[in-house]
Amino acid sequence: MRITTISSRELNYDVSKAKRAALSGPVFITDRGCTAHVLLTIEEYQKITDEKESIVELLAMPEAAEIEFEVPKLKKELYQPANF
Repeated sequence: MRITTISSRELNYDVSKAKRAALSGPVFITDRGCTAHVLLTIEEYQKITDEKESIVELLAMPEAAEIEFEVPKLKKELYQPANF
């Protein structure tokens, strides 16, 4: 897999070149020197988005409900009253 980086200006000038480069790997598109977008072939996009579980399901962590956790008590106060 080859990663290509092009500027937004280069992309506007030669879209075909960027599409050809995407056949070899992702094409990072920069805007004012910072990576702003990634161009992928539809096949690569489908590979990375065709997951059995969604990010929401992964973050939900249903198995974490079985974990017992007790929050320790603080030994001092979180704040001090203001002296005027």
